[in-house]
Amino acid sequence: MNRRGIAAALAAAIGLAAVGASVPAMSSGVIELAQARPASLGAPIPEAGEFILTLADKAIAGLTDFNVPVSERSTRFRVLLNEGFDVPHIGRFVLGRFWRTASEAERAEYLNLFEDFIVHSYATRFREYAGDNLKIMGTRTASDGEAYVLTDLLRPSGPSVRVEWRLRRDGSGFKIVDVLVESVSMSITQRDDFSATIQRSGGRVEGLLAVLRDKVRTTAN
Repeated sequence: MNRRGIAAALAAAIGLAAVGASVPAMSSGVIELAQARPASLGAPIPEAGEFILTLADKAIAGLTDFNVPVSERSTRFRVLLNEGFDVPHIGRFVLGRFWRTASEAERAEYLNLFEDFIVHSYATRFREYAGDNLKIMGTRTASDGEAYVLTDLLRPSGPSVRVEWRLRRDGSGFKIVDVLVESVSMSITQRDDFSATIQRSGGRVEGLLAVLRDKVRTTAN
């Protein structure tokens, strides 16, 4: 699989290739941060596109050898996830308004569970997306200094899917803080799912933590 194919697999591994499929609540693993794209975008920023492809190269090196034990592949995926994505920032957004009401202990456990759920659910799933291919269509800067990478996710069968990556500067590099699929962020749905789970528990964040603990325990075994 070429580097663009791995980039597509990387996207799929965090839930993007499930677009159009029926994904049960609390199981999509999608970690996007929803925020509207600026009305006007500026000059191209090719280094942002290279960031996405470099992330793909690292996935090739660390995640495509299926002789590597599952535990080691999970460790590698966790490193890649945190290197490429601002996971704490995204996790806070997905928890939404309940972040303010959660205790410090609940916040800490939630962020750990949020990351663990992604890792245990998707570290072993790259094989499923071997036929996908990611084509970079363009890059642009925004007035707030963020960067957008526009891509098409090409599938062996069926129409292509437009995927936009929103990046923020992180020192000399970037972090992914949003992924939009056909201009729709899956994180809004995930946030609504989290909110509904908490509300069913009488507004207690502990209700969501209990669900995530069970998900992590199940996917880790």
